[in-house]
Amino acid sequence: MTAELVRGQNHPLPRARLEVRVSAGTPVVAGATLADARGRVPGVEWVAHPGAPALPGLEVSRQAAADHRLAFDLDALPESVHRVSVLLALPTGTGGPARFGGLAAPVATVTGIDGSGVAHYTISGLDSESAVIALELYRRQGAWKVRAVGQGYAGGLAALLADQGLSEAEPLAGRINDAVVQGLARSIAPPPPRSPDGDRTRQTATPAAPQGASGPVPPHQDSPGVPREGSPYDVAGSPDPVPQPASGGPISHVHPGRSSAAPPTPPPTGPATPPGQPGQPVAGDATGWSMEERLYNQVWGMFEDLARTAAAYRSAVDFADSRLERELDKALADPRNRIGGQGDAAREAARSKHTRLVTQARASLDRDLSQLSAESDVVEPALPPAFARWDNPVWHGYRVPMEIPMAARLGDLHLPESETLRIPMLVRLPLERGLWIDSGRSGSFDPLVDSDELRRLAMETAVVHAARLLAVYPPDEFAVQVIDPAGSGAPALAPLVRSGVLVEPPAVGGAGVADVLTRLTQRVDLLQMAARGGASDALPPGLDTAGRLLIVHDFPHGFDDRAVTRLRYLADEGPSVGVQLMMVADREDAAGYGPLLDPLWRSLLRLTPVPDDHLADPWVGHAWTYEPPRVPRGSQVLAQVLSRVAEARRAWNR
Repeated sequence: MTAELVRGQNHPLPRARLEVRVSAGTPVVAGATLADARGRVPGVEWVAHPGAPALPGLEVSRQAAADHRLAFDLDALPESVHRVSVLLALPTGTGGPARFGGLAAPVATVTGIDGSGVAHYTISGLDSESAVIALELYRRQGAWKVRAVGQGYAGGLAALLADQGLSEAEPLAGRINDAVVQGLARSIAPPPPRSPDGDRTRQTATPAAPQGASGPVPPHQDSPGVPREGSPYDVAGSPDPVPQPASGGPISHVHPGRSSAAPPTPPPTGPATPPGQPGQPVAGDATGWSMEERLYNQVWGMFEDLARTAAAYRSAVDFADSRLERELDKALADPRNRIGGQGDAAREAARSKHTRLVTQARASLDRDLSQLSAESDVVEPALPPAFARWDNPVWHGYRVPMEIPMAARLGDLHLPESETLRIPMLVRLPLERGLWIDSGRSGSFDPLVDSDELRRLAMETAVVHAARLLAVYPPDEFAVQVIDPAGSGAPALAPLVRSGVLVEPPAVGGAGVADVLTRLTQRVDLLQMAARGGASDALPPGLDTAGRLLIVHDFPHGFDDRAVTRLRYLADEGPSVGVQLMMVADREDAAGYGPLLDPLWRSLLRLTPVPDDHLADPWVGHAWTYEPPRVPRGSQVLAQVLSRVAEARRAWNR
């Protein structure tokens, strides 16, 4: 039975292997400090935090999250440790809340590794505090107990660490926050929480009014599909010029609303399941207002299930390994066991116990993976185009949509324990942040792929991502522009150029870069001023308010300091009015700018042109292997889809 604790109350801990589960409702940093008999933390190496998540006997989350699981093996703690404090803090510099007082009370629960409850504590009474010691695990007469603390600190994490006697509290708090910011940059954003009425907020742009073919083209734009003179994108058979639609009416980036009634529960469609057996998987059996939303929620449920079952397996294996090491050390410490068969028997018994625990953990993991694989086999064929792989037959019947979908698929994810199980990486639309297609090398890249090949693959990956976004948006809701200063991306960009789906031909040379960035910066300024001042009707009549994706190839080549400043401005301010960046770049090429561009890289979601294990889930923080989307070799699906998008755009502008 789980004990309900109040502040100051303690409770015995029945076992050494434990978890502390934290639920805060908003992303928080979770950590732990190890203290001596006087309650002092001797140094920074006694603090477990996202930048140093593992210490002997405990492991904490590697990033800020709304839910955490902290793993403890009290028997594996050093003998000098007498007190372990579990701390929570609100991250700074991430745009989140600055104090606990305006949030729901965090909850800390001590459980066994099987999830059985031991103690439960709701941390109430917080106001201006931004850091709090939630629980304290301490030794008393050879046994461990837990105490509900709830001590908050208005001075934040630095004040909390300083109060525990840490002389380097301020620098350590800064390093922890830096690690959290970097973790957020690589983390896949979780789906937005449900509102009280059960709906999920969906943001879309208000459709612009169609413009006749005789409508004016803004004087600063060339006709789409018509390359500039001397451009490497000159192609034969380019489509006829199509003027851009002018927009009218107020600007709105919020869905106009829905019924507040609870979404219906999908009826069971599979055969009856025998008692005690797992249910047969059914596509769309999650909650939601539509099949699209139910499939979206189901994919995210599979993602979370795989993250948590892998975490349980790894925790069980770590426990088995640590216990085996302790038992072998104990057997060797006794001189009587060093000779004769007694020591061999003790070591064999320890190894047999280890094998049994690992086998049980693997059997549980295999059972969960089997269920998830069966669900994936059912869900994958049922996905709509926005969620589907490029080899899915759904693309054969593709039609340009008239509504913005909830999300788009940007690749697949998998863990080492699940090589054959791929989870679709679905990202909400409109994009909350831009994309960075990394054309540089990393430690996990295939050494047989040289730098030139990586750059080519990076640009091809960017084109595939852009084609996906063009395919899932209505014809008047989204547009793509390209900056390619040296024209070196022309072969990869050929599908976009030939189809005529670009707003204008790719910008080349320093003058072309400056022209595009100047116009986009002015566009963002105008839209922001109109939105903030409620003066949408004062916008210029030819201003296009649709979403915009700017592909930047081979950065920083061809960029001067002014262009770099405008690019950073677009990265910071553009998403609020539907302007996103897709950078195709090697960070090492921009190393000369030093830390000036660090905020730019952190603001973008890093993707890779080859499989790489750099992304993290928002629950446990596993390193997931990301696989970029690939068009099947010899397939014409990309050209067919872009052709239909171009036809829909021409029909819309007539």
